[in-house]
Amino acid sequence: MSLLLHIDTAVENASVCISKNGELIGIAENKNQKDHAAWIQPAIQSLVKKTGYSLKELNAIAVSNGPGSYTGLRVGLATAKGLCYALNKPLITLSTLEVMTIASLNIPISNINYYCPLIDARRMEVFTAIYDKSLKAILLPHARIIDENSFAEQLAGNSILFFGNGAAKCKPVIQSANALFETIEHNASEMIGLAEKKMATNDFADLAYAEPFYIKDFHTVQPKK
Repeated sequence: MSLLLHIDTAVENASVCISKNGELIGIAENKNQKDHAAWIQPAIQSLVKKTGYSLKELNAIAVSNGPGSYTGLRVGLATAKGLCYALNKPLITLSTLEVMTIASLNIPISNINYYCPLIDARRMEVFTAIYDKSLKAILLPHARIIDENSFAEQLAGNSILFFGNGAAKCKPVIQSANALFETIEHNASEMIGLAEKKMATNDFADLAYAEPFYIKDFHTVQPKK
């Protein structure tokens, strides 16, 4: 039996869920990004209580590890690592872009060749990648400033579904007829299949050295004196 806790605070909508043998048995969500840090621990405790299991019964803890919000990624990984240390459980880290793409694969749109999750960064920049239907990376995760030529090579002869919280600012710029845009929300339940695959092969993160996958270094603006 596999009993897994899944944590996703990478973007504006946070969620945690518990799965048993690959099936969702409980989920909690929070749509107020400013409350993620205060929300997550009580949410996990409440979820564990509702499902009738204890934290000690977990086999592993999975976390959506970026890219995404700098603060959100730190909250999610710190929570996951803290629980893993306390419970002596393995840690599974997952790509947020892959988790988002899993959600898009369930959308009934025909003739889609590739899937492009877009996470809003600053101004016209996004964190993105491109995947095919088997989740093979056509373009590896990276940061990109969007302009009228973005993804031109991939859009030549291929229909691409663009989605995520960075899609709205890209839609007016990317004018290709092969570019499709959809509003697709994801939650921690999309982590289940990916986490189960890593669980089956003991593909665990190094608990001592695991860090969020920011893609870019975080720079703070110093206040003027």
